[in-house]
Amino acid sequence: AAFGLYFPRKEYSENVYIDQPAGTPLLRIHALRDSHGEVAHFHLCQNLIISRARSHENNWFQIREKTGLFYLSKSLDREDFNMLSVGNWMPLSKVMLYVFLSSHPFQEKECDSATRTTVFLSLINATAPACSSLTARQLCFTETDLSFHIKENKPPGTFHQLQLPSVHHLCQNLSISYKLLAADRMPFRYNENTTGVSVTQRLDREERERYELIVKCTVREGFREMQVEVPFLVNVLDEDDSPPFLPNGTDTADAVVEFNRKEGTVLATLTVYDADTTPIYPLESSRKKYTGTIITDDLWISETFRVEHIFDEIHFSPNGSQVRGTQHEY
Repeated sequence: AAFGLYFPRKEYSENVYIDQPAGTPLLRIHALRDSHGEVAHFHLCQNLIISRARSHENNWFQIREKTGLFYLSKSLDREDFNMLSVGNWMPLSKVMLYVFLSSHPFQEKECDSATRTTVFLSLINATAPACSSLTARQLCFTETDLSFHIKENKPPGTFHQLQLPSVHHLCQNLSISYKLLAADRMPFRYNENTTGVSVTQRLDREERERYELIVKCTVREGFREMQVEVPFLVNVLDEDDSPPFLPNGTDTADAVVEFNRKEGTVLATLTVYDADTTPIYPLESSRKKYTGTIITDDLWISETFRVEHIFDEIHFSPNGSQVRGTQHEY
């Protein structure tokens, strides 16, 4: 089934300072394709959510429909800050916006597309700090957690930009460069010109479920050099594309029944592995997916015997990396 374009991250976050000029780029949002030929269109819902109970019309933020660049369309002044913070005594106010994704241009005021990601903005009651006062960590990464979700069997594409648009815009005297450190032959590429990270081939979750890389960032200012490294994690999302299999190829079990067996005696067992799915909670939904049936016309047999089904998560190790799956015992 085609689900269309999707976001490789559930949320993004960035800081916004008072009096940053309109036009300041804040962050770059990416989409990945479900099938070749799809073109991403981004749309920002015009409701700014201040707290669970309150929302306000968004007059300050905008997104470029074709590139996913999220920017300030109007400078946020102290009066705006006081209105958006839940009382102006707070040094910081968190607001939230939804970005939607579609493979066709958006119609006006569409705020209910299923495919969305959340942007958390920390509005800071101060003007932007001088670049020289920021740590290497602040200059290189806003996010505390660089983790992504990429669906298996989907076309390759760029899913993240390492350079922070706001810092790049603000700190032009600094040189900031990145390196993606990975074990050999990882299916990811870093482009120095765009600072984009892309997945270079279709992934297969049954081969590998998680990739752990490291991003190294170097900040140079004159003769001064600072470095910082952070983990960069990619989780591969499952698609139900592998049939269940029998560990030793046998799909039948012979049962010999002797007299005077007690109720509950196990007469035969059959094991089925599924590398695709892991046990789903609630457990009943996993149980419904596979059923065990005794095929018989004999009423006495169907009243006297029953098939029990238990299942557990197990780990397969293709190519030395652990992949979760399920073992079904009948």
